[in-house]
Amino acid sequence: MRVSSCPVGETGAVGAVLYGSGMTNEATARTAFAGAQSRAGVTIRTLTDLSELSDARDIFDTVWPSVAGGSQVQANLLRAIVHAGGYASVAYADEVPVAAAFGFCGRHRGADGAWHDLLHSHMAAVLDGFRDRHVGTALKLHQRLWALEQSIPVITWTFDPLVRRNSRLNLLKLGVEVRGYEVDFYGNMDDALNSGDPSDRLFAWWVVGSDRAEQAAHGGLLPLSDLEIESDDRRFVVELPDDIVALRSSDPEAAYRWRLLVRDRLTSAFDEGSVIIGTDSTGNYVLERHRP
Repeated sequence: MRVSSCPVGETGAVGAVLYGSGMTNEATARTAFAGAQSRAGVTIRTLTDLSELSDARDIFDTVWPSVAGGSQVQANLLRAIVHAGGYASVAYADEVPVAAAFGFCGRHRGADGAWHDLLHSHMAAVLDGFRDRHVGTALKLHQRLWALEQSIPVITWTFDPLVRRNSRLNLLKLGVEVRGYEVDFYGNMDDALNSGDPSDRLFAWWVVGSDRAEQAAHGGLLPLSDLEIESDDRRFVVELPDDIVALRSSDPEAAYRWRLLVRDRLTSAFDEGSVIIGTDSTGNYVLERHRP
C-alpha cells in the first residue's frame, strides 16, 4: 500500500520540478562528487568486470547477512543489470572495497501520461567501519553524476523510515523528496537486520539536476532549528528511535511498537496533505501541513 506525500502533478512536494532536465550541468555535479569523494577518503568506480561485481556482492552480503545463508544478489545478476544499461559501483579505500551500490533503469508515468526515464537505486551499503565518514554521501553523488551523464533525470529508491541516518543523508545531504509511504513494501525479509520486522519504506524521489539537489550537494541544506519549527504553526515533528537497528536486537517488541507508531503518524500526515520538509537537529522528521 502506498500513501502519497504530495499531490499529483509536475511539481514535487518541496517545490522542485519533477524531472528537472538542464538545471544542473555535469561539471558542477562532478565538482560536488570530487569533493565528497576526497572527504570520504575513497575512490569510487563504476563496475563492469565480473570480479569487481563480486566485490559489490560481498559488501551487500556483509551488511545484510542472510538468515538462511544465501546471497542478497549474485554477481551474475549484477553483470546482467550493468550490461542492460544499469548502474553498479564500489568505493575503495586503498583498493579495499568498503561500499557498493547498484540500480536498474526504469520508467515513471507522469501526470501528462508520458513515460520518463529513471534509475531505481535498489541497494547501497557501507561497511560498518566506514560509516559516518561521508562514504555514503560520496557514493550517492557518484550515482547522481552517472545519471546526469546518461541523461537520466531522476533517481528513486526506498529507505527505512525508522533509521535516523537515512533521514539525514537523504533529506539534507542529497535533497530528495519523499513521495510516498510503502507499508511492508518487500514483505518478509530474511536478512539479519530486517528479519521479523515489517518492511515499511519511504519512497525517495531525487531530481538529480534540480536546484535542491545542487544545494544539498554543497552542504546548503541544514536541519531546521527549534525556532524555525515552533515559529510556524504548520510545522510539526515526527520522532524516531535513537537506534532502531540496536533496538530490534535488544527489544523487538519495542521496535515493533515504533514501527506502528511512525507508520500511523506519517501515513495520517500524508493523507492530510502534509509533506516532509527536512529534519530537526537529531534527525527526526519535520513535516509541514498543507494550508488551503
